Amino acid sequence: MKRIIYSEIEGRSPQFYALAAILGVFILAALASAYYMEHNGHYVTGMNNQIVWGTPHIFAIFLIVAASGALNVASIGTVFSKTIYKPLGRFSALLAIAMLVGGLVVLVLDLGRPDRLIVAMTHYNFKSIFAWNIFLYVGFLVIVVAYLWVQMERRMNGYAKTAGMVAFLWRLILTTGTGSIFGFLVAREAYDSAIMAPLFIAMSFSFGLAAYILVLLATCRGSNREIGDRIVYKLGRLLGVFVSLVLYFTVVQHLANLYAAEHIGVEKFILLEGGVYTLLFWVGQVIIGGIIPLFLVFRPAKAGSQNSNRGIILASTLVIIGGFAQVYVIVIGGQAYPLNMFPGMEVSSSFNDGVIASYAPSLPEIGLGLGGVALTGLIVMIGIKLLRFLPESLADSEIDPHHAISVKSN
Repeated sequence: MKRIIYSEIEGRSPQFYALAAILGVFILAALASAYYMEHNGHYVTGMNNQIVWGTPHIFAIFLIVAASGALNVASIGTVFSKTIYKPLGRFSALLAIAMLVGGLVVLVLDLGRPDRLIVAMTHYNFKSIFAWNIFLYVGFLVIVVAYLWVQMERRMNGYAKTAGMVAFLWRLILTTGTGSIFGFLVAREAYDSAIMAPLFIAMSFSFGLAAYILVLLATCRGSNREIGDRIVYKLGRLLGVFVSLVLYFTVVQHLANLYAAEHIGVEKFILLEGGVYTLLFWVGQVIIGGIIPLFLVFRPAKAGSQNSNRGIILASTLVIIGGFAQVYVIVIGGQAYPLNMFPGMEVSSSFNDGVIASYAPSLPEIGLGLGGVALTGLIVMIGIKLLRFLPESLADSEIDPHHAISVKSN
């Protein structure tokens, strides 16, 4: 492989400033939404006493989980010594940081009282998984910044594999912690499962890589940088493996719940009688986010063909759509199903006990969530304009050590 030369993007085109302005508008709308909800109270949202985590949490959890997976490309290059992925490592780390920051900002602004975060940061209850996650999120940012530094500082390149291993292990722990938030909530029958941790790890690999593929291709196209067909093909195949893992753990999750008599009710709700949640599960999560992407990335097609690259772009887009549907079903669907206060007993009261909770996302909630996505995009744009995150060329001849052999044999 030739010596890779990194450079900033010029970032002076009208398109660049127009995109930055659009993202800025979404961020301002998110701040206005947060102020509106904080000033008037959460009764102006679709949330209620039964569903306390709404649409902003969907965006926040998706971004946080995907941030871990976006770093996977860097890990493959440094930790597992896959040479073709090494030039992608810096951009992978940048996207991971941007997505985590975007997700955390949404999470903090959705608290109702963001200033109370200071209490959470200074008074710890280590029996709470939420307290653990404060350390995991901050630790992830610090470790990934250090990982970036050893990649970008030539004198420190020898420590890249060690830093990459630490980052790899930390992000596995981080995603385990995020999944355990739900796995440890025994009061919610849809959550109470140890499979939540590995399921969220698989989700992070899938969502993060899908986002990385789309952002990388859009950035290369926008900055007129060549990207080789082989790397796109390999990323697409890797995405298919991760999508398969998500489907596998989803099947295991629901089969395990169906085996336990205490979870039959919630499984019947999610799989058969949940209305919009059942529709999102089968159509959004399974078909759009799973089966169709698998067909698109594994169908017989020559690497680098126009149909192959378009299929990978479409598959990545569908994985993200299916990912939002999956998180929505887990978070909102899990809360909509009523608490089983007294197992084996029929409960009835004036407080809607035993009744499926209703929820409809409000405009401020959607605005706040989209603001987190916009902030992620703006961080990436500023990063690649100011610092050398992207190679000047990602052509196969530049980054693939086997390219010359392949050309010679042909």
